[in-house]
Amino acid sequence: MTKSELIQRLAEQNPHLYQRDVERIVATIFDEISSALAEGDRVELRGFGAFSVKARDARVGRNPRTGEAVNVSKKYVPFFKAGKDLRDRLNDND
Repeated sequence: MTKSELIQRLAEQNPHLYQRDVERIVATIFDEISSALAEGDRVELRGFGAFSVKARDARVGRNPRTGEAVNVSKKYVPFFKAGKDLRDRLNDND
């Protein structure tokens, strides 16, 4: 599902809201999650999962084309851990 598909579904489920308001709501939620992660905070959505930031240490990598050693600097990457309710819903075979 893309962001525009999410907005469309939410607009259909909430006909009392204008589509531009739904777009603003979705954008605000994503912006707040991104801002919190950029500050190093953890974002937990109960029943869905938790977003956090993990640090990857500097290392020596390899250029796959030439095999030459390349220094890869330290970086931070987003990490998502699914919540129990989401895992149960995905694995529910009933």
